[in-house]
Amino acid sequence: MRLGLLTACLPGESLADVAGWAGAHGYRALEVAAWPDRPGRDWEASHLDVESFDAAEAARVHDLLAEHDLELSAVAYYENNLHEDPAVRAATHDHLRRCVDAAQLLGVGLVGTFVGRDVSRTVAENLRLAEKVFPPLVEYAAARDVRLVIENCPMEGWHPDGYPANLAYSPELWGWLAELGLWLNYDPSHLVWLGIDPVAALSAHADRVLHVQAKDVEVRPTDRDRYGVFGRVLDREPWTSGWWRYRVPGLGELDWSRVLDTLRRTGYDGVVSVEHEDPVWSGNPGKVRQGLAIAERTLGPLLTP
Repeated sequence: MRLGLLTACLPGESLADVAGWAGAHGYRALEVAAWPDRPGRDWEASHLDVESFDAAEAARVHDLLAEHDLELSAVAYYENNLHEDPAVRAATHDHLRRCVDAAQLLGVGLVGTFVGRDVSRTVAENLRLAEKVFPPLVEYAAARDVRLVIENCPMEGWHPDGYPANLAYSPELWGWLAELGLWLNYDPSHLVWLGIDPVAALSAHADRVLHVQAKDVEVRPTDRDRYGVFGRVLDREPWTSGWWRYRVPGLGELDWSRVLDTLRRTGYDGVVSVEHEDPVWSGNPGKVRQGLAIAERTLGPLLTP
């Protein structure tokens, strides 16, 4: 296993700057953000312009990564593929296909995304919608030797009431994902705050894990006693439950020795990609890099053979 990072945490930095820092600070891989280069959510980044990507640009990216002794673990475009607005959904699918095209040119076999959810429909209706939507996307990727890996993040901020809005959040759904031809980008942090043992879930579905994201989570039980597992209701803010928050690896609840041992034991030999969403180590690029350094100090020694 090798340590990588998702470049989305440094949206204002160039890919060259991110690669230079990562290679000099113990990282061996990049999961490269490829959202459209247009205004969007704060965590969106466009380190690959997949809408105009060609073989020359792929060669430039390869040379850049080689210069810093880095590999590319995946192309990253985590978006709502079941969006309730058909026009937005179609645009999302078009950009996802461009990400697949870029991955083919780059010779990397993985594109990371979400299932998502149409928040105007029931979960049962969304399952049927996904069963229509995803097979053509999976087939498009497979024809280019690319597989779609789905992160198990609830994306509760997409739902007006804070309910799960990415139908991959629960291990109950991971077999269903497999039936659609989708694979897992396993992130244990989400499972912890959902009350799920991340190692038990991993052990049961290890054969579907093609990529791993490393993020930690801090749980405050006294606040949960006030708000309940669904989070604050009065004066609710998207993405803020009131009782848990994401942290960089080493500053939360996860037992990384146990998680990484399980990955190793079940045969995973890919990249463990740090996804930095820690509000404490955010706010400017310097603080983000400090957070990434903490993650490297936590995980680097555990990944050394």
